[in-house]
Amino acid sequence: MSGFLETGLITPARMRAVDRNAIALGVTELQLMESAGRALAEEVLTMNPGRVLVLCGKGNNGGDGMVAARHLQRGMETDVCYLDIGARSPACDHQVAALRHCRVGLHPFTSRDDLAQLFPLFDKADVIVDALLGTGITCGIREPFATCIAMANESHAKIVAADVPTPGIRVDWICAFHRAKMAGSMVADIGIPAEAECCTGPGDLTLLRPRNPGAHKGVGGNVLVIGGGPYQGAPFLAGLGALRAGADIVRIASPVFEPVPDLIFERLTGDRIGEEHTERLIALAEKADVVVCGNGIGTESHAVVRAVAPYCKKAVFDADALRLPLPVASGDTIYTPHAGEFTRITGITLPEDTFGRAMAVRGAGIPGTILLKGHTDIITDGNRVRFNCTGDPGMTVGGTGDVLAGIAGALLCQLPAFDAACIAAYVNGRAGQAVADERGRGLIASDIVDKIPAVLFRKG
Repeated sequence: MSGFLETGLITPARMRAVDRNAIALGVTELQLMESAGRALAEEVLTMNPGRVLVLCGKGNNGGDGMVAARHLQRGMETDVCYLDIGARSPACDHQVAALRHCRVGLHPFTSRDDLAQLFPLFDKADVIVDALLGTGITCGIREPFATCIAMANESHAKIVAADVPTPGIRVDWICAFHRAKMAGSMVADIGIPAEAECCTGPGDLTLLRPRNPGAHKGVGGNVLVIGGGPYQGAPFLAGLGALRAGADIVRIASPVFEPVPDLIFERLTGDRIGEEHTERLIALAEKADVVVCGNGIGTESHAVVRAVAPYCKKAVFDADALRLPLPVASGDTIYTPHAGEFTRITGITLPEDTFGRAMAVRGAGIPGTILLKGHTDIITDGNRVRFNCTGDPGMTVGGTGDVLAGIAGALLCQLPAFDAACIAAYVNGRAGQAVADERGRGLIASDIVDKIPAVLFRKG
């Protein structure tokens, strides 16, 4: 899997996900902070300073700076100016406690006046370490940070930023942790497991935006499921998966009715979806944020699927929609084949080994995101590759793929296709594991539906 590690710049949001995945794999937050702070200290030491000033906020970036100060306590004069308003992150608080036993000058500040008293520290420093805000900043710079930044900028010291510079501060070096967040950074390896980046995990759930308390009906997404006929339950399982994954409104366009009051039923005449339904399905697709298509639809409706696809803003194509010519939506598209369906749409027979499968899927040339279902799910957009190892052998039962398609459809309302597919695979597998842990053998797809919210929205 490590052969699929991504390179280049990483966004702060993705980095938070990787950090959280590493913690879930057993590398503690304090271990990551210790590695980052030590790397930062080593970068400062290359400048041979006589006096160092470390500027720390109250988050984990501040904690990184405090670790660096602890490693710089011998051989030079080291001072730490840290914000002392409100609660610090637990890891940062841990570092403050440790620094109280070190040969380091500790200088809390709460206001511009406090900083004015600390001016000599800025004036005498050879190196200033910027560990004020890091990647966690979500608003503009306020006091007393603004004054702290101005004093650093006016000093004659070299400035080294921890991970990313605080907005507005001049910087001479950037010591980035794990991967660079901006061009020109020096990157320090802090021991994050390859699996934290190559595989899905609970950290991926941090990409989900919290729902606005003032949100109105529909903001969570409007999903249309097109399917049913030969296999009547499939579109309703997909619809329930979408609802449980956060979609506000889910319509089922099908010739077959199932009494599920939470789903809006759009009745189609006859016993199969045919060309006579095309105009109506196009109208429904144009109103939906995402269309999930193919669940239980059978082999005789592909012409309709292809006719409707260009009118879908975004789409998830599953099951019998996965035929040639392949349907393509006007926007983001996710395809969710198992190995046999993948061979049907590409002509490629997949090897047994995971690495070989991933290479084949990434190179298939399909225009969109592929979520290849299997013992290890493989998700790719033709460039990035991610693996999902959650799930249970009992999930070979019929209907679990329909639930997965519904989850992907709901997430696609809020996220780019690749992220939606990764999280959908993770959540579906974890929900299946939760059912198996409770019930053992005899798992059915509808059991998984009820476990989705606990995994997805409790950050499980």
